[in-house]
Amino acid sequence: MLALAAIAIGARAHAADKAPAKPMNVVLVLADDFGWTDLHSYGSDLYGSPNIDRLAADGVRFTQNYSACTVCSPTRAALLTGKYPARLHITDWIPGLPPENPKLIVPDFTKQLPLEEKTIADVLHAAGYATASIGKWHLGGPPFYPEHHGFDINIAGTDAPRPFPGYFAPYAIDTIKQGPKGEYITDRLGVEADKFIRANADKPFFLYLPHFAVHLPVNAKKKLTAKYQAKVHDGMRHTNAAYAAMIDSMDQTVGKLRKTLDELKLADNTLFIFTSDNGGRIPTTSNAPLRAGKGSCYEGGVRVPLIVYWPGVTKAGATCDEPVITMDLLPTILEILGRSPAPNNVCDGVSLVPLLREGGQLADRPLFWHYPHYQHYQKEGTTPYAAVRRGDYKLIEFFDGAPTELYNEREDISEKKNLASEQPERVKALRDELHAWQKTIGAQMPTPNPNYDPTKPEHTPKEPAASPSKAT
Repeated sequence: MLALAAIAIGARAHAADKAPAKPMNVVLVLADDFGWTDLHSYGSDLYGSPNIDRLAADGVRFTQNYSACTVCSPTRAALLTGKYPARLHITDWIPGLPPENPKLIVPDFTKQLPLEEKTIADVLHAAGYATASIGKWHLGGPPFYPEHHGFDINIAGTDAPRPFPGYFAPYAIDTIKQGPKGEYITDRLGVEADKFIRANADKPFFLYLPHFAVHLPVNAKKKLTAKYQAKVHDGMRHTNAAYAAMIDSMDQTVGKLRKTLDELKLADNTLFIFTSDNGGRIPTTSNAPLRAGKGSCYEGGVRVPLIVYWPGVTKAGATCDEPVITMDLLPTILEILGRSPAPNNVCDGVSLVPLLREGGQLADRPLFWHYPHYQHYQKEGTTPYAAVRRGDYKLIEFFDGAPTELYNEREDISEKKNLASEQPERVKALRDELHAWQKTIGAQMPTPNPNYDPTKPEHTPKEPAASPSKAT
């Protein structure tokens, strides 16, 4: 009898040894309008981001990561589905804003994330994950809110592009319980995210934390603003103290979540990702040495930070110079979790797992952008365009007949020298590849405006309103 008991105990111990580990958790933090150099670890000379910088020190920092679009809604849709915005026909911020006298009529693009689109939250929810979207949504009204796209919880997500009237309570967001007067929405999102992690510590979870920060208006805490104002001096690239304070507040939420993961002994089993939906807004920040910013076809509009920490796999402090793009995150996360995409679901991204493992590489591939819209209200904005990057070269084609541009992004990061006239064969090859891609995915194209008046400008610039810069 004792022998049998010993065998039974041994069998149970052996089974315990072979018991599957708890599935890995995911925390995905998405900043809004956050520029390529808006972190100290990416070269800022003012902005303080010790917690996100520590994440970079623990994981991999990508130096040539691209947003799927130069504005927010398309990139958010691409992140959640793994599909190019052009394939989804979600190609502008929702609802968009055409100019008064456009040479081209922009297409009637989709103004919500359709319910038939399967998101990463749909996949993980079906696999038993607790899922939460805490923060900005901006992918359609109530019928298309996060809770209809695989998320168990939606806090603060609406069809609005930013918090109204600003970052301090009371705010008009009907999907979050009103906070006490003066509460800072960035802090509140951090608190809600922390609650979600604690409530689901005993099961796998997917936390999507799309911050409103650092989208306009520039609203920051008075003490933090003063802290950075004292550091500003002549010759600095970044000088906006209130904007720096907004970054600091967002950074503190990242620190809070990582501390909680440590406390709950979940840190070693949590994939943690930080990125942005498009480049920094000019002149609120500076993206130098990149050209222009949010709303632009140039690097400042689409090159953004990406930091990935995969415990036990990523080499601490590693950097990766491989060009990657928003749609890559979905297949990357699913491969790390050992999950498959939704059946029959097209995915335009590729898994970055080889790059996260030291010494790995990706097969050569092009990256595409398709923006058949105007961005006349952003400084250095753009007319309708499409672009392709293959290797070191990026070609930009404007739909209104403006000359095509070609840049070597490795040698000319500021895109100062247009090589199109010097390399006509490369221009033709890249243009042909771009056109073939547009046809394959059914990209919507702008059409000539029969009422266009060539004697008038397409858009008459108005004196910009002063950006609200409130501290409290």
